[in-house]
Amino acid sequence: MPDTKYMDKSAAAPGIHSSSKVSKSAVIEMGLVALSELGADHICKVCIANSGSCCNGCRHLLDGVGCQKRNTSCTAWLCGFHKYLLFEVGQLEEWNEFWNQVPGQDFREDFTPEQIRIEKKLRRQQQTMDHLGEALAADLQELARSHIAIGLILTLREKLDKNIDLLMNGDNDPKKKVRIKRKIKVLTSDFQRFHYLLAKYHEQQADETAPNH
Repeated sequence: MPDTKYMDKSAAAPGIHSSSKVSKSAVIEMGLVALSELGADHICKVCIANSGSCCNGCRHLLDGVGCQKRNTSCTAWLCGFHKYLLFEVGQLEEWNEFWNQVPGQDFREDFTPEQIRIEKKLRRQQQTMDHLGEALAADLQELARSHIAIGLILTLREKLDKNIDLLMNGDNDPKKKVRIKRKIKVLTSDFQRFHYLLAKYHEQQADETAPNH
């Protein structure tokens, strides 16, 4: 579990306000904590078990040990499943805006300065949410177990990645966006555990923001 000393429960790291400077290592910790709180690590375990590790071939990966040099680039990067998770809880745009502030990201490495000026915060979760990532991982594991098609999980991951990118970065044609959302819904139709808990999450969010709550 990443060290959470760089972040408080209100929003971001203690003392991080508009135009505050923070260390590169603190920014990386923020990203790791945010993903951990959404249960993203559960999804990674399923992908790795199905030969879909995004770290394959990286020189910083030590066999049997793991990553030896976490950087801003690989922390900011999201696979299709992680994008989908953040998209459904309404935090994907916020994630992208946060990492767009961080300079020097490159493929599997960074040239990020040791001190970075931060304008936008990366919030901490106000409630336990790792069960959402765990549920999505369980749905993916069930798909892998019940389908004999080789590479099913990886193909699904790439299709989600492509369609969510189109939805977030494409034009503002309403009809086109509806078609993409419908396609994402079809791609994720087997995520029964996840959708059940996601509905509960949205209900809770609605209750908390209700005027008379």
